Amino acid sequence: MNKQTVNIVTLGCSKNKVDSEHLAAKLNPDYFKIVHDSDEKAQVVIINTCGFIADAKEESVDTILNFARARKKRSIEKLIVMGCLSQRYKKDLEKEIHEVDAFYGVNDLDSIATLLGARPDDLGDTYQYARVLSNEPHYAYLKISEGCDRACSFCAIPLIRGKHLSQSPENLIQEATRLADSGVKELVLIAQDLTYYGLDLNGKREITSLINQLSQIESIEWIRIQYAYPHGFPFEILSEIRINEKVCKYIDLPLQHISSHILKSMKRFIDKNQTIELIKKIRTEVPGIAFRTTLIVGYPGETDEDFQELMEFVQKQRFERLGVFTYSPEEGTTAYDLNDDVPESLKQERLSSLMELQQGISLEINTGRIGSIEKVIIDREEEDFFIGRTQYDSPEVDNEVLIKKQYGPLSVGEFYLMAIEDADFFDLYARPVN
Repeated sequence: MNKQTVNIVTLGCSKNKVDSEHLAAKLNPDYFKIVHDSDEKAQVVIINTCGFIADAKEESVDTILNFARARKKRSIEKLIVMGCLSQRYKKDLEKEIHEVDAFYGVNDLDSIATLLGARPDDLGDTYQYARVLSNEPHYAYLKISEGCDRACSFCAIPLIRGKHLSQSPENLIQEATRLADSGVKELVLIAQDLTYYGLDLNGKREITSLINQLSQIESIEWIRIQYAYPHGFPFEILSEIRINEKVCKYIDLPLQHISSHILKSMKRFIDKNQTIELIKKIRTEVPGIAFRTTLIVGYPGETDEDFQELMEFVQKQRFERLGVFTYSPEEGTTAYDLNDDVPESLKQERLSSLMELQQGISLEINTGRIGSIEKVIIDREEEDFFIGRTQYDSPEVDNEVLIKKQYGPLSVGEFYLMAIEDADFFDLYARPVN
């Protein structure tokens, strides 16, 4: 029997990536060959869309239209759209794009699998924790909760994915154990609000306990924390990061801004002084921690003075990793009713200024690591280099370590001690320590 090739095209964040990997595991490998984001000819294409901000929505629509043209030409037999954009704009999409066979939301994995012929027993508990990874098998994202209870003025995620819902520790340990058994050595913990974990289960923040339990899985060597939230930050997690050798000295804590009146309008429930004190405490409690954050420029009412305050904040805090987004109004959010009074050209100018500042900071920090010895995991092999990461870098978004092929052979998925020899803005260059 010839297998059908199913190409799952995933857009947006790592949470979408996990959904796609769970969906892939529900399709019987006796009947389907699963590929992720591939140029390989496929009979079925599933697009997992993003609907978070304007640029992401535009990318999702363009991707759908590209595959819709292929569907119209019968280059593919079935086209399915799922995910955040489809959840939010299903009726509009159905009205405008007729070549798509079916639109599904963010929680319809079983329905999609059934449409493609999955048997009822394929969708039971046996497959609850199964994943078909879309990246190299030595790292995986572990989504510990769904949705969000926050009411940030600019964010549509609660409208799309609903209220915060923590996965039980037992389920997460089972999923992580299966991942470890398949060769995963690094777990990247993700959620819309990771620090909220457990409050809906028993009224307590349980992220520290969960991390400790996950670290008991023998073959897991690194556990990484992403998408924490400033307000109500559980400080007990800091001792776990500092003491537990398996927990990367790394935290991703989106701050969004520093101007107190902008933060108030954003409904972040934290002001400038509290933010600075939080950063100070994190860095005091965990010396040498790599601090990743994201900022929004061009939010309604952001003045030149507000932006200068943000620039000075970034200059002083010297974040190891920084991402910047321009504000885009999202229907249904409270900020949508505000006057979007910062011109798009000025938003882009402010973004460029911040990233230029960060580029210099990153170069200075990286240059300061020359001569150090770092534990590095090898992610992939390219023409001239092996490409790896330190504990201070998350996959797909952060700095990388480049090791010349002449220093090989090295194995993808293995850890090595590396001496840092050189640096540029966002990469380190290293050689193995003999």
